[in-house]
Amino acid sequence: MYYIIYGSLYLFSLLPFFIIYHISDGVYFLMYYVFGYRKKVVMANLQIAFPEKTLKERKKIAKRFYHNLADTFMEIIKFISMSERTFAKRCHGNFELLNELGKKGKNIQLHSGHQFNWEYASLILSKNITTIPYYAVYIPIKNKSMEKIFLKIRQRYGARFIDATAFKTKKDELFREKYTLALAADQNPGNPATGYWQNYFNRPAPFITGPEKGAIKNDTAVVFLRSRITRRGQYECVSTLFTEHAASTSPGDITRGFRDFLEKVIREEPDNYLWTHRRWKWDYKPAFIDNWIDLSAKAPD
Repeated sequence: MYYIIYGSLYLFSLLPFFIIYHISDGVYFLMYYVFGYRKKVVMANLQIAFPEKTLKERKKIAKRFYHNLADTFMEIIKFISMSERTFAKRCHGNFELLNELGKKGKNIQLHSGHQFNWEYASLILSKNITTIPYYAVYIPIKNKSMEKIFLKIRQRYGARFIDATAFKTKKDELFREKYTLALAADQNPGNPATGYWQNYFNRPAPFITGPEKGAIKNDTAVVFLRSRITRRGQYECVSTLFTEHAASTSPGDITRGFRDFLEKVIREEPDNYLWTHRRWKWDYKPAFIDNWIDLSAKAPD
């Protein structure tokens, strides 16, 4: 089955970009207008994040978001047969900061949100970080054939992917070596009682604590990562240093800093974020008061 699926996707990937994007436009139409894929979740999220905008403005953001979502999946397939030269034209960035940190002997944690095209961002990082091995934690695809195909794509430039379910057992081995570790730091915690709580777009939301605690424990450099859409199908990867010494920060500092960073980049590009992700799925409870880290607002009663 793997060879049948891979062969079919490879042939599809040979189509020129203008045809790929015409197909993507059709996928967008089906997702938004026909099936309404998670449309209620998207519009509810946009209402929370941008209450000052009109319904018409939020719908415009939603439509652009669905276009970007469709493009991302088409671009991942296109990458199967894409040359390095073509990829370099479509995804770029400045990686001097990360390589300089590696030269200093620092381990690095990259904290990012779900921005488009997150797969290209990981690929460009693994291709251009030359002074220190690049790792990424991911959630495996249940279909074994698709899992094998996606790993083949993701590891093309030497990235090492670690199954999130096995990360706890493998992290001690990983941390014995120098590393750059990419983490999606905007995930919801499985148990809201264990998260760091703070206002996110003026509504309480829990953030996972693992990225911050791991950075402090191992005294890594912490770099916030942004993926900008410069034009359709072209992306710029931007790195922002938060601290070279996570161990010198206080509990909550890194997570607050990431919250501020993520809000800023989302406000600048509101359609460049995975709004199908239910960021506000958990309700705050007074029992979580010890985990409230927002210094600019009091915890709700």
